[in-house]
Amino acid sequence: MENIVKKAEDFVSHLFETKLSTINFYHNIEHTKRVVERITQLAEWEGCSYGEQTTLKIVAWFHDTGFVEKDEGHEEVSARIAADFLKSNQIFNDEIELVKSLILVSRKNSIPNTKLEKITKDADCSHVASDYYFEVSNLLRQEFALKRHTTFTDLEWLEENKIFFEMQQFYTNAARLKWQPLKKLNEREIETKINKIKAKEEAKSNSKKIGRGVETMFRVTLKNHIELSAIADTKANILLSVNAIIISVALSNLVPKLDSVSNSFLVWPTLILMLFSVTSVVLSVLSTRPNISNVTVTKDMIKNKQTNILFFGNFHKMGLKDFEWGIDYLMENQDVLYNSLTKDLYYLGLVLERKYRLLRITYTVFMFGIVISALAFGISYYITMNP
Repeated sequence: MENIVKKAEDFVSHLFETKLSTINFYHNIEHTKRVVERITQLAEWEGCSYGEQTTLKIVAWFHDTGFVEKDEGHEEVSARIAADFLKSNQIFNDEIELVKSLILVSRKNSIPNTKLEKITKDADCSHVASDYYFEVSNLLRQEFALKRHTTFTDLEWLEENKIFFEMQQFYTNAARLKWQPLKKLNEREIETKINKIKAKEEAKSNSKKIGRGVETMFRVTLKNHIELSAIADTKANILLSVNAIIISVALSNLVPKLDSVSNSFLVWPTLILMLFSVTSVVLSVLSTRPNISNVTVTKDMIKNKQTNILFFGNFHKMGLKDFEWGIDYLMENQDVLYNSLTKDLYYLGLVLERKYRLLRITYTVFMFGIVISALAFGISYYITMNP
């Protein structure tokens, strides 16, 4: 049986590729490969001989091949396909019967007795102790939905998973030792998800319905604040651009001429113009410069309505899990949610006030700067021309 495992792999891969339904999102070649990997690992832990390991690998490759014909009772079909394959490769009847019996032990309610049966059973259910459990569980959910024409809500599916975990058990010592703790973690995660969904549904059913008027008020007011902020930024950008042009022109055209004695009358007007332009640029930058909080938001601050995590400047120091918890807490506690929206409106208003105050000062400085500079140029020229 030296090359039989490789032949089994090639045979099953080709069989699934050509005959397995495309809606077998879970019972497919990827699941089979995972079981082969787990059964190999478990066989080594249990001290199986080379021959036993070879037998178990063949069982793992063929245990779900029956899905190419039917779902219910696929184990019997899998055993037949495996037997036909082994016969065609001149494998002894005793070995063929052993492979068939091991495949049949993967049936849902079967109880394993021998060491190889226990290894087979544990490997087939090893996904319950994996970090990809919820990913493959979702694939099984999709497969059931299409094949059985049955849809599950998130809560219904999680409760089905919980029942499966309660019924499933590991039979080998190695699986109990190495996989049981990981299974417990996934089981606890299922319970947490169930409780979270139930809490949300309960909060939703018990919460007061907020009228459209309140939602419209928040939506329109926040929109107005954001639009006003955008207008302020546009005004600041205009001032920045205009003053940048003035400074550029002054540096390229006026400053080089100041070396000449005949142009000495331009010194003070040019300095005045540059001073007011630079001041306008600085004030424009200050009006658009963002202000980010350095306070680290905690769960207690969220619960006590002391912060607003809807604004990125507040939550940027939070970890992802804490932020997800905070958003879930807002969704589950309507009073905290609306308190956060109120804070958002208030602090946006403070930011707008600061922007428009600085813009008003900037426009005033710019206006007086242009006027004073023009007068300075006129007066200097007049004095020079009329000594």
